[in-house]
Amino acid sequence: MSGLFDLSGKVAIVTGGGTGIGLGIARALAGAGAALAICGRRLEVCESACDELRASGALATACRCDVTSPAEVEAMVAGVLARFGHIDILVNNAGTTGAAQECLEIDFGQWRQTLATNLDGVFLCSQAVARRMVPQQRGKIINIASIGSFLPLPMSADYSASKGGVLMLTRAMALELVRHNIQVNAICPGYVDTGFNPATTERVLAGIGRKVPAGRIGQPADLSGAAILLASPASDYMVGSSIVIDGGVMLK
Repeated sequence: MSGLFDLSGKVAIVTGGGTGIGLGIARALAGAGAALAICGRRLEVCESACDELRASGALATACRCDVTSPAEVEAMVAGVLARFGHIDILVNNAGTTGAAQECLEIDFGQWRQTLATNLDGVFLCSQAVARRMVPQQRGKIINIASIGSFLPLPMSADYSASKGGVLMLTRAMALELVRHNIQVNAICPGYVDTGFNPATTERVLAGIGRKVPAGRIGQPADLSGAAILLASPASDYMVGSSIVIDGGVMLK
């Protein structure tokens, strides 16, 4: 049974992997045996994450990449291939919480920035990596969506729209890529304390009993098991699935 979740010899790219959910997933994949490429716009943050992973015995390399830039995505993927020789797992985690304003107040530039990061980035990275996975006839793509993919979150029209797009893109890619033995699935977190948006965290913590039936806000480590599942042979028959990890928020 343990072999089902063994990632030894696998190479994983985690976008936005220097902090928060991305770093939590990177730690989990490294613990299961994978080598990591940690990518993000701030190279120093990615390097710091890699230092931590290396200290635990993992192979890890840092890559600067703006996922909204096709040229930077291509360069990142080429660099990972040059370093490791193959790519087995892609975690599309890089994202933004958006404008945090009512829809009538969102500036179009902010709207485009949210969609570019949260949706265009998933498309660009998936396309670039999947083109390399097809010849090897195997691969795992894990998209970090959100409960906002299903529910309209307050003050989050841009964010919810982008994450709804991620969910449908996951399903469309899954349908097309499964014939190449590439499984595409999504993790849909609820409220997670990443430190990325302190205002949101404070609002959730203030009404924790009302918002989260589990009675606490989520932590990045709460996504670890699902990430290992979707990256491993244990999920070979999961195609276009969405795993909700929200402490029960969507039950209310």
